Amino acid sequence: METPVEKRSPALSRWISITIVIAAVVLGILVLYYTNYHPRTDDAEIFANFIGIAPQVDGPLIHLNVQDNQFVKKGELLYEIDERPYQYALENAISEQAALEGQIADEQRRIAALVSAVSVAEANIHSSEAEVANAERGVARARAEWTYANNNLHRIEPLLAKQFVTADQVDKARTSEIAQAEALRQAESRLQLAKAELNSTLAHHEQAQHAVTTLEPLINQRGAKAAAVKKARYNLDNCRVYAPFDARVTNLTISEGAYAHTGQQMFTLIDARTWWAIGNFREGQLQRIAPNMRADVYVMSNPTVHFSGVVDSVGFGVAPDPDRIGHLGPGLPQVERTLNWVHLASRYPVRVRVENPTPDLFRIGESAVVTIRGD
Repeated sequence: METPVEKRSPALSRWISITIVIAAVVLGILVLYYTNYHPRTDDAEIFANFIGIAPQVDGPLIHLNVQDNQFVKKGELLYEIDERPYQYALENAISEQAALEGQIADEQRRIAALVSAVSVAEANIHSSEAEVANAERGVARARAEWTYANNNLHRIEPLLAKQFVTADQVDKARTSEIAQAEALRQAESRLQLAKAELNSTLAHHEQAQHAVTTLEPLINQRGAKAAAVKKARYNLDNCRVYAPFDARVTNLTISEGAYAHTGQQMFTLIDARTWWAIGNFREGQLQRIAPNMRADVYVMSNPTVHFSGVVDSVGFGVAPDPDRIGHLGPGLPQVERTLNWVHLASRYPVRVRVENPTPDLFRIGESAVVTIRGD
């Protein structure tokens, strides 16, 4: 005969089974809802900006103030290159600039004197022109008087034979003609002298005016000399290089005593101010992700530590799969004839900015897990 407990066992087992099935269904619905509205991916990596540090001047490396993987603060000295050649170059550029300014000052004083000379020359020109005019009038007057005396001599000389005039009158006329001829020659000499003085004054005035324009080429050299000084000072300043931001030194490949070459990278600085977790989410999850949404970040080096994050951006492009669309290039697309019945969802990078990063835990390329929490 069956006991009451044995009679209730099949019913209890059925109810337990039904309860387990219902719980599994409910749990599956909750998981599906959670994964749809709070996308999660473990296909994520930690990323930060980084720059390569390369010298901008050549020279021996006399002081290296950092070590590989060292943390440096903004403004700390990273390295120092022998500055002596660049100090000498700066002093030489400053000396050449000062010499040019001295030449300009001397030329300005000389030109000031020449300008005064030009003013005097212009006054002399007017005076010489007046003297030439007076000499020309004197020549005209002397020529007129000589012409009259000459005509008078030739008029009365024939009258002496007819005794219409006396020999004394003829002698007076001849003497007057000779005197007027001499006066004419003297007047012409004064005219030639006045013209010579005027030509000399004009030539001196032209030379003075030409000398005034010699200052412009010197002034035009000021820009080149100032640029040379700035370049020399710029090279001197680049002998000492300081950290542009809080950073982590990595990939250090040089030591003190080595010769640094311009543009040859010596080490890398990882910007420690901002860290991101870049997670690759399936394309079907992107509709649930938008900028400024909250997110949770876990790094694999210490998965028990929780970091808060904010979605900075959602990717809009990845490299096309050549097996699906072929190779893009000139001409027609090359599409492979395949029977691939399984289509994997594309993944797009989502950049999540970490708000409370721990410098000791975050490394570029470190594996991470990202969960989007929504608004």
